[in-house]
Amino acid sequence: MGVDMGRQVGRTLHKLTAKAVAAASRPGYYGDGGGLWLQVANGGTKSWVFRFARAGRAREMGLGPLHTLGLADARGRAQQCRQQLLDGLDPIEARRAQRLTAVADAARRITFAEAAERYVEAHRAGWRNRKHGDQWTNTLTTYAGPVFGALPVQAVDTALVLQTLEPIWASKTETAKRLRGRIELVLDWATARGYRQGDNPARWRGHLDKLLPAPSKVHKREHHAALPYARIGEFMAKLRAQEGTAARAVEFIILTAARTSEAFNATAGEIDLDAKVWTVPAARMKAGKAHRVPLSRQAVKLLQGLAVDEHGHLFPGAREGHPLSNMAGLKLLERMGLGDLTVHGFRSAFRDWAAEQTNYAREVAEAALAHAIGDKVEAAYRRGDLFAKRAALMQAWADYCDRAQQPGKVLTMKNRAGSATR
Repeated sequence: MGVDMGRQVGRTLHKLTAKAVAAASRPGYYGDGGGLWLQVANGGTKSWVFRFARAGRAREMGLGPLHTLGLADARGRAQQCRQQLLDGLDPIEARRAQRLTAVADAARRITFAEAAERYVEAHRAGWRNRKHGDQWTNTLTTYAGPVFGALPVQAVDTALVLQTLEPIWASKTETAKRLRGRIELVLDWATARGYRQGDNPARWRGHLDKLLPAPSKVHKREHHAALPYARIGEFMAKLRAQEGTAARAVEFIILTAARTSEAFNATAGEIDLDAKVWTVPAARMKAGKAHRVPLSRQAVKLLQGLAVDEHGHLFPGAREGHPLSNMAGLKLLERMGLGDLTVHGFRSAFRDWAAEQTNYAREVAEAALAHAIGDKVEAAYRRGDLFAKRAALMQAWADYCDRAQQPGKVLTMKNRAGSATR
């Protein structure tokens, strides 16, 4: 394909002067040579254009307005256009391709914070509850955000990941472990979407495990602080003297041995007082399976005295339309002078009591806590949820909670023939 510059290249270049450009007022074109023209519009607006012919077709390319592009700059741009023509390129098409490339590059240059946000939104529907997504966002914003949140996701490297993890690896090991895993997943997502290339700098095996000590070496796992079950009656008496929604929520947790999030988010629609059963939906259960909780007489009485909000929350929080936050229980314990305890620890108190003060089978107590069955063979053969046995166990627990500092007697279960079982 030939290039036809016409008479433009043959003419003398730089025919215009700054004074002539400023004085030009009549609408039309004023040639500077080499395809560069000053265009004066009917309204007096002045701009630069580059005229050329390619394959016998006359073309005109705007270079920019005079108030932005002076004479010298316009000549420089015209020179670039002539060079492109010499190389067999169409200046207009070349500029269009350059702009499209710039747009595509900009679309790929998202920050890590943007990538994290999009990852959370893409996976939120598959998570058990909104809180899980919020935990993701809060962790990444708190720790990764100040280090590389504003950087392009492609720029995140091993040094930046270590700069984020090392300050908390020993002091907040569990948080650091989750943070590392979340960074790795966000970067994997960005790679799959074409926003970054190369190995994942947050991967553990074969990479960070060579740079950081194993979490088990720097952190001893601590269990939730629990009240000894022998003191549960004394505690319940004090708890029932407390006013407020948080106190009733914690009492409900103790009577049902439920997890904090399961109880605090409970709604009236999940309760059947006639059948004395609370059905926790699968979406709110740790194992992702709906769980029936037998309600003792004490639990039913508690529920009957609650004031449910218009959204159906049994334990509404201070924010309109929201249930209590998990911090409400901890703050209650602090007000009671028991800040060293955790609400979750009451599940441990129940489990210890069931093991040491009753003869109920281990699987009944584990089912009451909604613990997953670890043995796959046992899980495959067990079809029921031991509800009747759990109902008896939870009533015995509620009765025990009514007694202050009295060592419990070993409870026995009776079979259908009426004989005691051990």
